[in-house]
Amino acid sequence: MALGPVLVIGLDPARIPGWDPEPVVAAIARGQARFAEHDVEADLCLVAPDDDAEAAVVEALTRRDYACVVVGGGIRKHEPLLPLFEKVVNLVRQHAPGAAIAFNSSPDDTADAALRWLPRDTGGHRTP
Repeated sequence: MALGPVLVIGLDPARIPGWDPEPVVAAIARGQARFAEHDVEADLCLVAPDDDAEAAVVEALTRRDYACVVVGGGIRKHEPLLPLFEKVVNLVRQHAPGAAIAFNSSPDDTADAALRWLPRDTGGHRTP
């Protein structure tokens, strides 16, 4: 039985000027593959800070009911993006109030972050 679905919100590495996106693109692909290994449905919402990130996040959050939303470190860790991080967290609260919120430390461990919050089967009972 598939778990999830999960929404991953992060920075689009291909749209950050002056930065080689390939290592992050590869890490995101590995992270997405890990979701598949755990039979977890996962959607991506990759935004650029200078675009209308809010509209893209709202569109993604309202696409379906998510069990968990993972906010990526690119949004969370870069101090100049603190207003975007706050906006994303509050949009999750507003548009996906039933979803757990998780944080990864890298694109490679995104599935692990979500799995900490997805319900697990414990002897016939589902618990977070």
